[in-house]
Amino acid sequence: MRPNLDDPDLPLARIFDRWPATADVFLSRRMLCLGCPIAPFHTVIDACAEYGLDEADFRLALRSAAMP
Repeated sequence: MRPNLDDPDLPLARIFDRWPATADVFLSRRMLCLGCPIAPFHTVIDACAEYGLDEADFRLALRSAAMP
């Protein structure tokens, strides 16, 4: 089964593996999720809450970065 970028339960590590270009979205916002030992357990929801980001806007940026 292919991962769905909009899956609320999708771990960040899986996002980075499947869509490497999304790392730039995190890095441009000075998020330390890339390479974090918690990335296999945290989701976009967790990351947005931790960094005080609007989840809808962040997901839009992720979808844009993930497009070929």
